[in-house]
Amino acid sequence: MNDTSTALFEKHRPHLLGLAYRMLGEMSGAEDIVQEAWLRWRREDPETIRDPRAWLSAVTVRLALDGLRSARARREKYVGPWLPEPLMPDDMRVLAADTPAAHAELASDLSLALLHVLERLSPEERAALILHDAFDCDYAEIAEMLNKNEAACRKLVSRARERVKADRPRYTISKEQHLEMIGRFAQAVASGNASHMAQLFAKDIVFYSDGGGKVQAALNPVFGADRVTRLVEGLTRKLHERYQPEFFAIEINGQPSLVIMIDGEIYSSMTVETDGNQITGIYVMRNPEKLTRVGRMLTNHASLSGDATLS
Repeated sequence: MNDTSTALFEKHRPHLLGLAYRMLGEMSGAEDIVQEAWLRWRREDPETIRDPRAWLSAVTVRLALDGLRSARARREKYVGPWLPEPLMPDDMRVLAADTPAAHAELASDLSLALLHVLERLSPEERAALILHDAFDCDYAEIAEMLNKNEAACRKLVSRARERVKADRPRYTISKEQHLEMIGRFAQAVASGNASHMAQLFAKDIVFYSDGGGKVQAALNPVFGADRVTRLVEGLTRKLHERYQPEFFAIEINGQPSLVIMIDGEIYSSMTVETDGNQITGIYVMRNPEKLTRVGRMLTNHASLSGDATLS
């Protein structure tokens, strides 16, 4: 393995990492898969590989499929809702190195809401949709990577797209609208103002909380504005009664988000899905194993006061 071969692999690393993360929803798992792809690349003679990017993509997809099947078995026993591991701005910059997409497009492509919906697809549906829609692979390329014929891959993509469309309506939201909404939400949470929360929440809002069985969190999704308002107001009230929480503005998976800190330790991250007028989904991460990357980034972000807004 020479320096040229190593440099060639490093050139494609952001692509492979983005592919693996989209498949697994776990950055740590994605990094392990890319490392395994590197070990397999080292055993090959690059001179015999006509298209290194295609070869590495195929290896990564097959490793990710195996990894996702194993993860699915573990997630069946997971305590409460399973949410993807949050990506930090540095992670997003790495992945953006492989795509010409604008920041807003990449953020939508990697949003927690979309990744959460992708969990409902079969591993093959997920792989086919990601390869086609996120990486612009044609059906011949997808068929080769998945060891299927083109007609089968067309069906996989079509079926997956319909399921995603049904489970997650798409809204065209500017970053400014998202910032305004998360700022208003931050004010309501920091002040514990239930009436302000109720005004922000869509009638069919869904609240997800991932504690992984390691910390307290809602064991099931909570549906509806009334129930979510009562839940968030109650959690906020208890938080203020017991602690002196600090609220930090941060970007998670390319979207404006909140992080709550208590006594210098990270308590949770909160990301919202919005239609531009109201909040349609709240994704709360409390599992400490998935908050490690968030904790490392917090020193680069400013604290929010109770009446602050994100900017």
